[in-house]
Amino acid sequence: MSASATLKELAMRLHGKNLIGGEPVAAGEKTFKGFDPREGVALEPPFHEATPEEVNKALDLASEAAEQLRSARSEEIAELLGGMRDEIAALGDALIDRAAQETALDPARLKGERDRTLNQIKLFADVVREGSWVDARIDTALPERKPLPRPDIRRMLQPIGPVAVFGASNFPLAFSVAGGDTVSALAARNPVVVKAHPAHPGTSELVGHALVKALKAKSMHPGAFALLQSTDPSISLALVSHPGTKAVGFTGSLRAGRALFDAAAKRPDPIPVYAEMGSVNPVFILPGALQSKGAGIADGLFKSVTLGTGQFCTNPGLVFVREDPAFDPFRATLEQLFQNASPGTMLNPAIRKGYTEKVQQFARMNGVQVVFSQQKGDESRSEGQPALFITSFDSWSQNHTLHEEAFGPATVLVLCRSDAEFSAAAEKMEGSLTATLQALPEELDNYRSLIDKLSRMAGRLIVNGFPTGVEVSYAMHHGGPYPATTDTKFTSVGTAAIYRFARPVCYQGFPDQLLPPELQNANERHIMRTVDGRLTRDPVPV
Repeated sequence: MSASATLKELAMRLHGKNLIGGEPVAAGEKTFKGFDPREGVALEPPFHEATPEEVNKALDLASEAAEQLRSARSEEIAELLGGMRDEIAALGDALIDRAAQETALDPARLKGERDRTLNQIKLFADVVREGSWVDARIDTALPERKPLPRPDIRRMLQPIGPVAVFGASNFPLAFSVAGGDTVSALAARNPVVVKAHPAHPGTSELVGHALVKALKAKSMHPGAFALLQSTDPSISLALVSHPGTKAVGFTGSLRAGRALFDAAAKRPDPIPVYAEMGSVNPVFILPGALQSKGAGIADGLFKSVTLGTGQFCTNPGLVFVREDPAFDPFRATLEQLFQNASPGTMLNPAIRKGYTEKVQQFARMNGVQVVFSQQKGDESRSEGQPALFITSFDSWSQNHTLHEEAFGPATVLVLCRSDAEFSAAAEKMEGSLTATLQALPEELDNYRSLIDKLSRMAGRLIVNGFPTGVEVSYAMHHGGPYPATTDTKFTSVGTAAIYRFARPVCYQGFPDQLLPPELQNANERHIMRTVDGRLTRDPVPV
């Protein structure tokens, strides 16, 4: 589709059906429409709600496809990922136009997110080609060992099976149909069934078609990918409960993530749910930094809180700062920035409603000072106004509501009287994706205990930066203790995300020719392996 295609022409090319077995399917009669939050109008075309029968069909086909993917060569998987990347890129501005219309996100932001998505796919293709991610371990036989001989033992990671992925509302590309969950699951050679987020169904369909086209071009089993559209929570639960589903990837609210987690736990055969949920991402401003660079910290904090109208899981929702003379100019600078801020259009009316209710709840609390919270944004345009609050450490400690996330451009300053209260705050905090320290280099040594406490409650620690902005890389960890995620050991961003969708299989006493190539003596793929406790690319001596 050319970049000059109008949105009306684009809507006409969308069929609003589910994608199962590589084909559009619409067995159900119920439909819903996308929504333009800026204009407050429904969008064409109507999208067909997936039925329980379509869930069954998608997962039955995924189970069939699992056999082909499991035996696929790494180069085939890497080429498939590359083909998907190319097909998404080929959508051009039509993809950006539809995403902007459905989410109210700025086209420049969406182009950056598309680049992130394409780069993420390439990164996983590189990981698959190199191959060492399978963590091959070989303990060669020791027949003469006393008192008992050791058999030949070899272990590696293998695909877990069909994965259900739930798209996120705030990242219509990077955490959606071809986002990190989908790509890392495919990289591990698993079929994927995606439940599109109903806030951007047209965007999801466009990307879904791109993935189907790539599958067909590479002659892969059509069950390797399916896209289901639905606003009905029962379809989400059916997807998690289906016996063919072997793992779940989710990004969204604590309420929805916990519902999926509980459903998976109640199965006759419980499965893992890797849910990334709520996070307040505390920022601790140490006294030296507050005194010497308070104005700069205020500016950076404001930009981080309001970035994307605050609709990031890494939004800094709590700021712990010392009750100090240097606080007054810091507060004045921050207050001025919030007062001058314009409202921003939020992703959809439901998110705007939830944000407004939480901000109003904060404003009514005893011990909370409203610095700025004039919720005058246009409700018909789903606008949310930035909000700033101040409370004491004692009030924060005694009111759990102040520990909760306000998903939007709001933050709460918590005044602490001592380093002891900094430390106590870190101990009282629930799990979070991130924790940030604003500090002078020379004062960090005096806060080793605080850093240690923060490392126990957050997955990523940041010094002299802000939590928004998550690099897609080898070392990134985007996860944290509950309620940030349901499994703090794993990440949903970066190459380590692949480990969620693989399981170890151990082979004992097998003849070499029956082993997977990664475990055979010759090591023809030349991957890194742990052989008798030593990392090496060398073949195993025979």
